[in-house]
Amino acid sequence: MVPQKLKNIPAVGYIRVSTEEQANSGLSLSQQKSRIVAYAKATGLHLLEVIEDTGKSAKNLNRPGIQKALEMLRKKQAQALVVLSLDRLTRSVKDLGFLVEFFEKSQAALVAVQDSINTLNAAGRLVLNVLGSIAQWEREAIAERTAAALAVKTQRHEKTGGTVPFGFNVTPTGKLVTNESEQDALKIILRLHKRGTALRKIGEELTRQGYSPKKGGKWHPQVIKQIISGAKKRIR
Repeated sequence: MVPQKLKNIPAVGYIRVSTEEQANSGLSLSQQKSRIVAYAKATGLHLLEVIEDTGKSAKNLNRPGIQKALEMLRKKQAQALVVLSLDRLTRSVKDLGFLVEFFEKSQAALVAVQDSINTLNAAGRLVLNVLGSIAQWEREAIAERTAAALAVKTQRHEKTGGTVPFGFNVTPTGKLVTNESEQDALKIILRLHKRGTALRKIGEELTRQGYSPKKGGKWHPQVIKQIISGAKKRIR
């Protein structure tokens, strides 16, 4: 049965191929295009053009073809994007989440022929929303795993990346050990900050007592601010 809502809707097709292997496995550009054109004829879609990305992977959306297609949707030059399957768009969970949000905000339709997805109907929107929820879950799960890994490193007094925090040195094995002189300076910084002392005044007091920043030089307010912020994060 022809999806009535697709009739006469201006649409842009998108095709992509990344490797010779894909070209020999039923996913060549010409095969993708013929499937999309046939679908448009069968449903009555007004196919404006079919845009292609050749030799491009789906690891991100930094592809001239897909960017052109999305821009047509943003400018309302087209109201639907037609692909053979969702993996022609992206294999990135992050980008999938972006695309779900994009189609919702732009009120454009997404049609994936092989996946039987058409967001002009309730079933298609449901599938896309489920995929978006999975993408969101994966992002949050990655964030939680990263936070847990950093917490373990912190408990073990291991360096968690970036610069070595003020008050510590790092051993060749990546473990943090206290720097007694910097720890003394850190106590002064936190004590004065708690009293409401201005950052510039804290720097002047540190200089007066003979303490220097980790990289030497003068005590700039921004450096002191970063030290305070880092110390608060470690205390949490």
